Amino acid sequence: MDESHADVTPRTVPIVLICYVYAMRTPIFQIDAFSDEKFAGNPAAVMPLDAFPNDSLMQAIARENNLAETAFVVRNGSGWNLRWFTPGAEVPLCGHATLATAWVVSERLAPGTSEMVFHTKSGQLHVRRTGDRFVMNFPRRNAQPFDAPDELVAALGAVPQIALRDELNVMAVFENPSTVRGLKPDLRAIARLTRGTIVTAPGDRGYDCVSRYFAPAQGVDEDPVTGSAHCALAPYWCERLGKKEIRAYQASPRGGALTCRWLGERVELEGSCAFYMEGTAEI
Repeated sequence: MDESHADVTPRTVPIVLICYVYAMRTPIFQIDAFSDEKFAGNPAAVMPLDAFPNDSLMQAIARENNLAETAFVVRNGSGWNLRWFTPGAEVPLCGHATLATAWVVSERLAPGTSEMVFHTKSGQLHVRRTGDRFVMNFPRRNAQPFDAPDELVAALGAVPQIALRDELNVMAVFENPSTVRGLKPDLRAIARLTRGTIVTAPGDRGYDCVSRYFAPAQGVDEDPVTGSAHCALAPYWCERLGKKEIRAYQASPRGGALTCRWLGERVELEGSCAFYMEGTAEI
């Protein structure tokens, strides 16, 4: 080709931009709370973070973990900021995931710690470790009697002796523990009627009371062991039985036990944990 006649038309050179998306990697633990044996009690995921991500991401992580609760914990000076998410919603208080977080703090994040303060949407929660057990100090929930609607009785499939409710849950009290153990409620109806439903009766097998907890509206059909429910159960049964301390059993398929103490406007919930899994999540 004659170079004097070469095509000298300016050409557009494409610029390719390569974007790198860096995922955050964070530890994740799975702990069985309110049990000293694996595969019992209530499993919770615990995720230590440098800072809380946005709410939608925490909700997506909880949905992905698909456990009753995922706890997100961030160091705050000598204490810890703590939030809890079910697969369907953030909750203001969670007992078993706080218990699981206390285990992770004292065993992994700050080994040897025996006194912990968690800053939460329910205020400061104090937890102390005594041997292999943890004692959590929570606000009492005041459950007051009310007339249970016919729809709730039908959804439960049994008529309670008395019905009570607090700011979050309905509590149905039955005469026999066998009734509580055998209930097969209409979960779709329960989801329409209540945020959460506690069913309870006097105890058997060496326990002062038994209970179960249904929260399908929050993405948890039946919670295995519910610490926050015992913030209402403890004062009710302590007052009814004339005790300051009771042994409670949650009669879900997994089952779990806790010791409850009524301290006026506060309650203590005591239980143990079983370690199951530790790994890394990429989010």
